Amino acid sequence: MSDAVRDEKGKRRAMVVRALVYIAGTHLFAGFVILLFAVGGRK
Repeated sequence: MSDAVRDEKGKRRAMVVRALVYIAGTHLFAGFVILLFAVGGRK
């Protein structure tokens, strides 16, 4: 396997990992906001 192919696979893997981290972080943030609204709406 050439260095270019190995480098491209490494870049693709890093992109997938970064996307998963961003998606998970966004979902956690959205869940926290929903939790704030749910707690704030109780009276």
